[in-house]
Amino acid sequence: MVVVVAVGQPLTLWWRTSRAKGSFPHCKRDSIRLRVRPARSVLVEAEARAAPTLRVRDIDDGSVKVQIYQGGDRTDDLQAEARAMARAANASVYSPQLLVGKYGSRPVKVIRRTLKILIALGSFGLKLLVDQRNGVLNQNKRLRAAELRRIFTRLGPTFVKLGQGLSTRPDVCPPEYLEELSELQDALPTFPDTEAFSCIERELELPLDSVFSSISPSPIAAASLGQVYKAQLKYSGQVVAVKVQRPGIEEAIGLDFYLIRGLGIFINKYVDVITTDVVALIDEFARRVYQELNYVQEGRNARRFKKLYADKEEVLVPDIFWDYTSGKVLTMEWVDGVKLNEQDAIERQGLKVLDLVNTGIQCSLRQLLEYGYFHADPHPGNLLATPEGKLAFLDFGMMSETPEEARFAIIGHVVHMVNRDYEAMARDYYALDFLSPDVDVSPIVPALRDFFDDALNSTVSELNFKTLVDGLGAVLYQYPFNVPAYYALILRSLTVLEGLALYADPNFKVLAASYPYFAKRLLTDPNPYLRDALIELLFKDGKFRWNRLENLLVQGKKDRDFSAKDALQPVLKLLLGSDGEELRTLVIKEAVRVTEAFIWGTVIDTYNSMPNFMRALVVNGNATGPLVMSIVEQESMIELRDQVFRIWGLLRSSESFDPALLQPILQVLQQPEARNLGGRVIGGITQRLAARLLQQVLRVPTTASASTL
Repeated sequence: MVVVVAVGQPLTLWWRTSRAKGSFPHCKRDSIRLRVRPARSVLVEAEARAAPTLRVRDIDDGSVKVQIYQGGDRTDDLQAEARAMARAANASVYSPQLLVGKYGSRPVKVIRRTLKILIALGSFGLKLLVDQRNGVLNQNKRLRAAELRRIFTRLGPTFVKLGQGLSTRPDVCPPEYLEELSELQDALPTFPDTEAFSCIERELELPLDSVFSSISPSPIAAASLGQVYKAQLKYSGQVVAVKVQRPGIEEAIGLDFYLIRGLGIFINKYVDVITTDVVALIDEFARRVYQELNYVQEGRNARRFKKLYADKEEVLVPDIFWDYTSGKVLTMEWVDGVKLNEQDAIERQGLKVLDLVNTGIQCSLRQLLEYGYFHADPHPGNLLATPEGKLAFLDFGMMSETPEEARFAIIGHVVHMVNRDYEAMARDYYALDFLSPDVDVSPIVPALRDFFDDALNSTVSELNFKTLVDGLGAVLYQYPFNVPAYYALILRSLTVLEGLALYADPNFKVLAASYPYFAKRLLTDPNPYLRDALIELLFKDGKFRWNRLENLLVQGKKDRDFSAKDALQPVLKLLLGSDGEELRTLVIKEAVRVTEAFIWGTVIDTYNSMPNFMRALVVNGNATGPLVMSIVEQESMIELRDQVFRIWGLLRSSESFDPALLQPILQVLQQPEARNLGGRVIGGITQRLAARLLQQVLRVPTTASASTL
């Protein structure tokens, strides 16, 4: 066969076919070898031999795009990335010492910028003081918050980023300010296109027309740190997005952080009311902003994100073209799509916003709680719905990581919330690094109880996430919490997704959409923290809560990665372990209870199926029926038995069900400890049945009122 190929990175084939769209002929991985003639765009012959990796993508004109990754492509890609890193070797890195050395000797520039900032923020502070004296501070919160947002926009990129950072800190800002600052857009006036094109040529050390066959004459998007052009690579014809950094941005940001850090030093030294290390917060924030200035780092972030999360077919992360990327220029695959907040445009493509939002939520949960590496700026402009129904992530300048301990603590926190265990919730804040170990959490417990008892009148899955965040934010604002940056960004991420969903469905609840993931993790994750959380969820006051297990299985099955063979294995391992005696005692009691329910439930069903004359013989004139047992107790036993049957049915109906999942139990029964456990279970059952039979023979009346079946 003969196909048209564009030689580049990665190697791309365009196969023109008369077949219907999507009907790409089946190819074995070992069935193609490429022989490339020396030209930029050439014809190649595909013959049987090599083993490339194929990625097929349908194109609207009926052709099929096939990306082929040869064994050497990965090496070439790494080499291209290394060259890009070399071009970015002189990228600025945040250093307080360098800023002092640079601006300490430039008093005129420093004073001019200081006056501009002081006039803007000073007038705002004066208005707050007047509001306080007039007793209208609370009434004017929304008005002042909107005014602060406009001031930050006028002061430029550093303050836009500062405002966006504050919008994720419920421990620092009241809710009204959080909402207004979260609306801060990076939109600033565009800079001249000639400067952008000169920057591209300077950074890549190539003439513009030797890289791109075409480039948009003006930017298609502009932000605080740069602007984006749409272009076509000359060597392959592939359409790309070219992000170019704003000229002089390093100078502007450096000066602002020099001034802000000086203010932080003053606060640390003279303002006793603020106990947080303000300078440390400023340094951490400045490091993040400076990382955004290095576009090679952004490209590496995108590559890592793609590796971790783009294994799901509904998630798209654009490829990076390293040969055309530097510290100030980023070239990536162009993604056709619609912003996630443009509901009408999405629906015109035959797509559903809620499906895309659910994809975003599941991907976010994996980011936050599975790998811990997450997109920290998921506003609607960075999330696109592609015509194929995929969710595309863009802009990887701001990324963050969830510490491993915190990932498990967050899931445990949800369990404690479900159980309304507010003391445990308060203690979770130590593991989440909200509180230092010397802080007493007892005063916080009543505040949590007051809020959650009111909020949880409905089930947790029906709770609106924004209501939860706002209420929790009010608690955090009143007490000495120090919300870590990762947690604040998590709240922002999920709040944004729920906000997008609410446009399509006012009844959408992000917690309900998240619950299947939490259920799957609790049922299958072997981590000791989550294993203990599962046991805490399933057992209460020495009794097993079968309804909780049934609900977990129902929800867990909704997660496409749920595996029945892995369900409950962590608990089984604990049951057999040396430290599982307490759990074994509970399991023995529950095994006796379930066995009794099966036996007596069968007796009850058998009796109910008898003809009336046979029932009379069995009862033998006894008004209480065949069993000395109350109606309530009989119904409870039947419900327990039916519940166990339903749970078994849920496991069996799972696509991944395999009878071999019982094998670990059989292996357990062969171990000495398990034999002892089995003996204890049999002994308990025997005693319980003997007591019941004796009660039947002697017809000892029950404490509860008994009646016939």
